[in-house]
Amino acid sequence: MEVSGSSKAPLVLVPTPVGNLDDITLRAVKVLGEMDAVIAEDTRVSGRLLQHLGISRPMISFHTNNEHRMVDQLVQRLTNGERFALVTDAGTPGVSDPGFLLVRAALQAGIAVECLPGATAFVPALVVSGLPCDRFTFEGFLPPKKGRRTRLEALRSEERTMVFYESPHRILRALKEFVEVFSGERRASVSRELSKLHEETVRGTLTELVTHFTTHEPRGEFVVVIGGSE
Repeated sequence: MEVSGSSKAPLVLVPTPVGNLDDITLRAVKVLGEMDAVIAEDTRVSGRLLQHLGISRPMISFHTNNEHRMVDQLVQRLTNGERFALVTDAGTPGVSDPGFLLVRAALQAGIAVECLPGATAFVPALVVSGLPCDRFTFEGFLPPKKGRRTRLEALRSEERTMVFYESPHRILRALKEFVEVFSGERRASVSRELSKLHEETVRGTLTELVTHFTTHEPRGEFVVVIGGSE
C-alpha cells in the first residue's frame, strides 16, 4: 500500500498552458522557480515560457526519443537529492506526453512524486462539446498505423462519451474512420486552438464534420469528442 502526502516532493509534474500563457497557475510559477532544474519535452518551447515568467533555471531535455535512456540517470540524480519540475510543451505531463516512465521509475525507487492541478486540453473540449461528460473515456492519440482500426473497432459499442487527440494532417482521415466505425449520424464535436486567439469548436454529426474539414483547411491541434453508442 502506498500513501502520498502533501509535503514537497523531489519530482513535481507542472502543467503548462495549452495556449494562453496567462493560464499558468501561481503555484506552478512558484514551483518552477524553486526547483534545481526543469525537465522539458522541448527546451525551446519551455524556455520561452520560463522567460515569459521571468524564471531562469537549468533545463534538461526529456522527450519521446530519449526518455528510455534518460530515466535511470534522472532517478539517480533525484536519489542524490536534486529536485526537478517536469513539464511538457503544453498541458499536463504524462497525458499523451512524456512523463509516465519517469513517474513510475521514481515511485519504484521510493521517490515522492507530486502533480499540480492545471491545464489540459481535453477537459474544456469535453465540457463545451454539448455531449454528456458525467462519464467518458479518454483515448488520446490513436496509433498512426498498426492497431489503429483494431482500437476503433473495440470502441464501437462504447456507451460513454469518447475523447481523442489528433494532429492537423490526420484529422480528416480520423473523422472518416469514425464515420466508418461509429456511423455518420453519431454526434460529435471538434475543438482546436484551445485558449488561443483562433479557438474554435465545431459541432454536428460525424458526416457534417467530415464535410466541414474537407472544405476548411485543418490547422492547429485537435480534440475530438464523440457521443457514446445508444
